[in-house]
Amino acid sequence: MLGKGVVGGGGGTKAPKPSFVSYVRPEEIHTNEKEVTEKEVTLHLLPGEQLLCEASTVLKYVQEDSCQHGVYGRLVCTDFKIAFLGDDESALDNDETQFKNKVIGENDITLHCVDQIYGVFDEKKKTLFGQLKKYPEKLIIHCKDLRVFQFCLRYTKEEEVKRIVSGIIHHTQAPKLLKRLFLFSYATAAQNNTVTDPKNHTVMFDTLKDWCWELERTKGNMKYKAVSVNEGYKVCERLPAYFVVPTPLPEENVQRFQGHGIPIWCWSCHNGSALLKMSALPKEQDDGILQIQKSFLDGIYKTIHRPPYEVVKTEDLSSNFLSLQEIQTAYSKFKQLFLIDNSTEFWDTDIKWFSLLESSSWLDIIRRCLKKAIEITECMEAQNMNVLLLEENASDLCCLISSLVQLMMDPHCRTRIGFQSLIQKEWVMGGHCFLDRCNHLRQNDKEEGREGQDTQSKPLNLLTVWDWSVQFEPKAQTLLKNPLYVEKPKLDKGQRKGMRFKHQRQLSLPLTQSKSSPKRGFFREETDHLIKNLLGKRISKLINSSDELQDNFREFYDSWHSKSTDYHGLLLPHIEGPEIKVWAQRYLRWIPEAQILGGGQVATMSKLLEMMEEVQSLQEKIDERHHSQQAPQAEGPCLLRNSARLSSLFPFALLQRHSSKPVLPTSGWKALGDEDDLAKREDEFVDLGDV
Repeated sequence: MLGKGVVGGGGGTKAPKPSFVSYVRPEEIHTNEKEVTEKEVTLHLLPGEQLLCEASTVLKYVQEDSCQHGVYGRLVCTDFKIAFLGDDESALDNDETQFKNKVIGENDITLHCVDQIYGVFDEKKKTLFGQLKKYPEKLIIHCKDLRVFQFCLRYTKEEEVKRIVSGIIHHTQAPKLLKRLFLFSYATAAQNNTVTDPKNHTVMFDTLKDWCWELERTKGNMKYKAVSVNEGYKVCERLPAYFVVPTPLPEENVQRFQGHGIPIWCWSCHNGSALLKMSALPKEQDDGILQIQKSFLDGIYKTIHRPPYEVVKTEDLSSNFLSLQEIQTAYSKFKQLFLIDNSTEFWDTDIKWFSLLESSSWLDIIRRCLKKAIEITECMEAQNMNVLLLEENASDLCCLISSLVQLMMDPHCRTRIGFQSLIQKEWVMGGHCFLDRCNHLRQNDKEEGREGQDTQSKPLNLLTVWDWSVQFEPKAQTLLKNPLYVEKPKLDKGQRKGMRFKHQRQLSLPLTQSKSSPKRGFFREETDHLIKNLLGKRISKLINSSDELQDNFREFYDSWHSKSTDYHGLLLPHIEGPEIKVWAQRYLRWIPEAQILGGGQVATMSKLLEMMEEVQSLQEKIDERHHSQQAPQAEGPCLLRNSARLSSLFPFALLQRHSSKPVLPTSGWKALGDEDDLAKREDEFVDLGDV
């Protein structure tokens, strides 16, 4: 409803522009305020979490509704999150609450998840930062996980508007000291129930025992050793307290060069080849130091490159691959396709969706990363070569490529526990700069953050993020498991003995007796190539012939895809253009019909679990009839029957209550088809009809 304010005016004069626009009737405001008072939702705070500011009578708009309808409630800001407490949350029944995230609700935004904050002043959208002279009538928050929240503040008291807007801007944008992050207060107040059994729980790689266990699992302990030279981070803060290096490498070299120029072990293949990473030595101009570094690197190289039994291939990710700036620029363009404020803007963008997607170059970057990982996989799997990843600090692209290679080659990394352990090993203990890359800390905070840790009265009790019981009830955790997954059968003693003998032969004999050495002095030039790269004298191409490398890759790639898939072995992704897809659920959030309640893969899995429950129940009845022992329970609790209550967006969203039909002509809706075909559509003109 539009309310028009007319101020004077004689005959023939043009009517003034409406001074007030309301999307709800006054009687609706009164009714909703009464309901909010009666159904006020309690704010649940985590251990150590503190309420900072709040505002009442805030209207949260429903995103997929272009008519600006919404729900009234309270908007609060704590030292951990921004939360909207609407009256719809109190309507959740017991079945739904069992699938609700216990830490972050659907209407919660952690402070570090906020990307941009906008305010609407007289229908004009402006970026909000710093101190404000005028406060907006509408608040729009863009999140780093591509969510968009819109809050109307027209019916909120002026003092509360000032308090909540200023509080949100300050606590999301102002640089913080490391010691004042919510992590520290939460870790101090919460209980640590971490269990460190590597067989059944996530391996944290914060002890020497964890690294030894990983070496034994991958059979890498025959050529590599775990060292504790950096225990207490006394040598280098960039390296983990414990890590793995080649056995011949003297530990004093790690101390001498503070971890730079040291090949760090990542993973070993079944055939004995290994994946390693290395950070560059500091660039020095002094000839004497340069000669020392050259001599040191020459010796290091000989520990991992001993032809013909062991050959190493170097991959310089700093100069011959993507740059971090290139990745950041592409992602900034890409995310703008999803951070849309209303359905009208969505359909306007949808007309040129594929052109905008291609111009961002984000999917091409994904393809190049997958291709690079497959190239490394081919070197290790088909050519039995060690691969050494080179990067300035070995903590960005090294983490990415190493993780992709292990996902492709190691089936253990494709299990839930294995994947979580992989993140711990390659990203957390690998030294990735999460705080810097996500812009959580100010530039000069490194020293003050160090001071904050040193002045702790007692050791910080770090908590694991892999304890899913903190976030989900047992029935929701069941959805994290694949009911169709079958473990690889264990071999008998005779088969295991044969496998061991074969493995030892691969380690002790040359790859091929008749294989000729590569042209142009491969071994010597590879050593020079490594030294030049680490000392800052970059060369643009690898020593290997690019044509030969491309031929080997294509043959390896095509050969694998021509065979039936073994999910317990090597697994290669498709890298052709049409096969690289976007996160369709986040794009389709403006199309409620594509988010049918009970639809999608989650609901399919739920139905399978329900069938398994019925089979188990029948088996128990049969066993009881035969007076035999009761059948063992299936792993995890049984799911509820009404799985149709779940949304296809679970666990990113619990339900899709406010589902209104979007303004889309029938022809456009039919052309959309299945969401899996979205990425294959060509740009076309879509008649939006009468909006």
